[in-house]
Parts: sequence; C-alpha cells; structure tokens
Amino acid sequence: MTRTAAQSRKTLETDVRITINLDGSGEVDVATGVGFYDHMLTAFGHHGLFDLDIKTDGDLHVDEHHTVEDTALVLGATIAEALGDREGIRRYGSATIPMDEALATAVVDIGGRPYSVIDLPFTTERLGALGTQMIPHALEAFARTAGCTLHVTATGDNDHHIAEAALKALAYAIRTAVELDPRRSGLASTKGAT
Repeated sequence: MTRTAAQSRKTLETDVRITINLDGSGEVDVATGVGFYDHMLTAFGHHGLFDLDIKTDGDLHVDEHHTVEDTALVLGATIAEALGDREGIRRYGSATIPMDEALATAVVDIGGRPYSVIDLPFTTERLGALGTQMIPHALEAFARTAGCTLHVTATGDNDHHIAEAALKALAYAIRTAVELDPRRSGLASTKGAT
C-alpha cells in the first residue's frame, strides 16, 4: 500500500502545492516565504518521518495570514487523501515533548472528526515573520481538513521553545495515529464508519 498524496490550492491570495508520503524517512523541503513557519513545518515532517514537499507563494506583501492558513488547510487535506479510507490505522496518538523549559503535549484522533483545542501561552507577538496568534489558527485549519481532533497544550517561558515543542509533539502524535496497526483490520471504530 502506498500512502502518498499531492494536493494544491490556488486562489487570488495564495498558490499552495504539497506532496506527502506518510511512510517516508523525514525528507522535507519547505518554502512558504515565512521563515519560522518553514522551521515548524520542517520539524513536523522530520519528526513525523513524513516525506514532505511544501511550496507556497502567498501575498506576503499583505501579511503572513493567508500563506499560513492556506498552507495548513492544504497540508491537512493532503494527509487526509494519503490516509484514504483510514482502515487499519491506529487512529489515536499522543506525545509529550520537552524543549528546555517548555513542555508540550499533543493528543490526536485522526478518525475523521475535525475539532481542535489549543492552549499555547505565547507572550510575544511574533516569532520572526510569524505572528504567534497564527500558530493556533494554523493548527485549527489543519484539524479541519485533516479530519482530526487535536488537543495541543504547552507550558514554558520562551515562545520559540513553546512553538517548536508543540509542533514536534504534534508530529509524533500524528505519526503514531497514522501508523498501520498489524492487529487491526478495518476501521478503528465501533460504528464501522468515520
């Protein structure tokens, strides 16, 4: 079974192209024009062991909002496509990741129910060219199109550490949730449907 997908989205604000291999080795090539966002998406692919190629051209002369949101929407949709009918996957995943003083936890259910609860205690407005309020917004957009319930929380004093620990925790949680369970046949659902 090949669990790969390619998705694109072109609007008057952005042009996003993403490919993913859920069973990759963490080879990542990301270019969104927003340096810290590239850093976070690279960490996501590397630690999730996803082969991930992301190219986004956005209206950065306005601000980073459309670029960040649309990239997250397409990333979620690409993962959803790669999962297909979601049969045989573990479905649930969780991880707690430290980064110096910061500690982040991500818990996911990738069974088709989009919902997000995000609690990231940022105290600064920006991390490079990325507004910190865009991080929870991107996670919410991702959850919507991935068909994923996610809870992401963190503590810490350094916003860079909080953000990076959160994305690494999410990567590990998603990686676990999308893994094929050798004991599972069909959907991990008592309803028999997503």
